[in-house]
Amino acid sequence: MGFRWTSPLAQVIAVGFICFCCPGMFNALNSLNGGGQVDTKVGQNANVALYTCFAIFGLLSGAIHNKLGPKWTILIGCSAYILYVGSLLCYNHTLNGAFTITAGGILGIGAGMLWTAQGAIMMAYPREQDKGKYIGYFWAIFNSGAVLGSVIAFAINYNVTEVKSLADSVYITFLVIMSAGALIALSLAPPTAVTHSNGDKIQIQKFPTWTGEVIAVLKLFLDWRMIALIPMFLSSNWFYSYQFSTVNGYYFSTRTQSLNNIFYWLSQIGGSWTFARVLDYQGVNRRTRSFWGLGIVTICFVSTWVGGIFFQKTYKLGDPKPGVDFKIGADYIGPLFLYIFYGLNDAAWQTYCYWLMGALSNDVAVLSRYAGFYKCIQSSGGAIAWRINALEISFMTELIICFSLLVLSLPGALFLSTRIKDSSDDGVTNDKERVVVDQKHDYDTKTELAA
Repeated sequence: MGFRWTSPLAQVIAVGFICFCCPGMFNALNSLNGGGQVDTKVGQNANVALYTCFAIFGLLSGAIHNKLGPKWTILIGCSAYILYVGSLLCYNHTLNGAFTITAGGILGIGAGMLWTAQGAIMMAYPREQDKGKYIGYFWAIFNSGAVLGSVIAFAINYNVTEVKSLADSVYITFLVIMSAGALIALSLAPPTAVTHSNGDKIQIQKFPTWTGEVIAVLKLFLDWRMIALIPMFLSSNWFYSYQFSTVNGYYFSTRTQSLNNIFYWLSQIGGSWTFARVLDYQGVNRRTRSFWGLGIVTICFVSTWVGGIFFQKTYKLGDPKPGVDFKIGADYIGPLFLYIFYGLNDAAWQTYCYWLMGALSNDVAVLSRYAGFYKCIQSSGGAIAWRINALEISFMTELIICFSLLVLSLPGALFLSTRIKDSSDDGVTNDKERVVVDQKHDYDTKTELAA
């Protein structure tokens, strides 16, 4: 079979490159602390506005996506990313944070739309046995953007050993790359045109009235599956403020922050890809794989965050910023590896969240609501965490909050894992489309779906 732009894989890869250009570049900036500004208060408050608006519009974006389709929903999101980086460029010259904070709020609206559409495409387009693989493809391409952004920032700031704001050239470069992402968004195919290699179409529920769509979204707060995952969703972005601001932004020099982020986002690529292969392993049923996934993320984050406690004891809020540089040698290696493992944990955690949601449905309309709900709860946590960071509570308290939320996520994830089926049933699935990944184990598909 030749290449088809309307194939599920081509569309997921296209969305991956859109996120490479827009959220990927944003992540490279945001992981520098304060969007690359010395006055971190502006970036912190912009993130509070961003994640607050993200939480609200993340919940509504499922309905917007189901009405507008992925092309226009994602294009609007890309435009918001461009505006935000433009505001940081302006801040370099005006030192007026009001525009940046406002742009952060607008970015929250756009990001809610983009990420809801992305989540629906990534979870609904692949066949059931390929969902982990498609998540891995997307995550690798998307995080390559953050790697490239970090390389650009590191190269431009290589001779900057003190802590200072990023140069205009960094922001301009990012603006050009983000604009390319917006152009790619215009080429996305409508879901009705996307077909598998055998001609099967993806599942799409007919759009109801706006009232019906809003009711369907609100019902997610009564869905026991979503309720079980709320702690996991809430914790999934909570730790960014601690990792990017308290660890990377406070402890290291400007150029070393960029170097650290190259490794951080590279670890996300490898972590997500490897973990996704485990979740798609066809030698056991899907429920067993869900247990494996939960066991892996639990072991990884517990061991990493315990190491983080020992590291955090070496400095505290109020100490002069260490400004540790990568050229100091051996004393830099330990903190670098801790930061790398923070990135690995993030990739595994979010891959598992998406995989669990993808295991609950195959319908693009349903999954767009799930993705919007996920981003709503996730961004609520991000808004609170960035506000806590801006209030300058003790670093160790910040770490303990992050660690505790991760631990509290486990019971709900375990509860849902025990109820994962080997094939999703939305009530709209036709027999031709349904793919049973465990036939070689002689599972009775009808009995499994009726259970």
